[in-house]
Amino acid sequence: MAVFVALGAFLMTLAGGWTAQRVTDRRHLVLGLAGGLMLGVVGLDLLPEALHAADREIFGVPAALLLFVAGFLLAHLVERTLAARQAAHGGDEHNHRAPEVGLTAAAAMVGHSAMDGVAIGAAFQVGGGMGTSVALAVIAHDFADGFNTFTITSLYGNERRRAIRMLVADACAPLVGALSTAFFHIPEPVLGGYLGLFGGVLLYLAAAEILPEAHHEHPARSTLLCTVAGAAFIWLVVGISGG
Repeated sequence: MAVFVALGAFLMTLAGGWTAQRVTDRRHLVLGLAGGLMLGVVGLDLLPEALHAADREIFGVPAALLLFVAGFLLAHLVERTLAARQAAHGGDEHNHRAPEVGLTAAAAMVGHSAMDGVAIGAAFQVGGGMGTSVALAVIAHDFADGFNTFTITSLYGNERRRAIRMLVADACAPLVGALSTAFFHIPEPVLGGYLGLFGGVLLYLAAAEILPEAHHEHPARSTLLCTVAGAAFIWLVVGISGG
């Protein structure tokens, strides 16, 4: 089931890359909706489940919350490291080194997408409701991943054929990650910790990348409404699935 659902992530990543070549003025609405879906999953479903599964405390703080903060900081560290590396190659050597920087950033997205697939498989080990909710967040996020993978690879001077190859690799990564979970079962405490960590990463991507990008050039009310609608939809999914 997890691998079948991961096909949605595969298709959405390709759709994001296709859109990167053609979209003009409506991308902010799609990203606003994606950000709302991600926020809803983290706050309304993923984090509560992580707290339930990993009920251990460390110095008075639930382990899942500590890992949640760690995931947020880890995503921030990776993003800042990539940004610093790109800035370091933006001087006189920009024209020569930029293609390598673009490929490095795209490769990091491929690795992250593989972990998205692991998250889908792990969530389905908890239950169908959790799996569906996480899959929705991953699928929404992978549209932005596909969009950014193609854009970044092309932006730094790589030819279109190479950008498409990175896009296809990014699209296949969730399938590989989801398939890997079919060969092992994650213990509940470990699963709870991983979901907490993944929740922190997901929140960072939504709050620091997806939503700011959605409102950067189009701070429109419609974008905000799409974000609220995304979060409300996850609330509806959680309610129907029984939490």
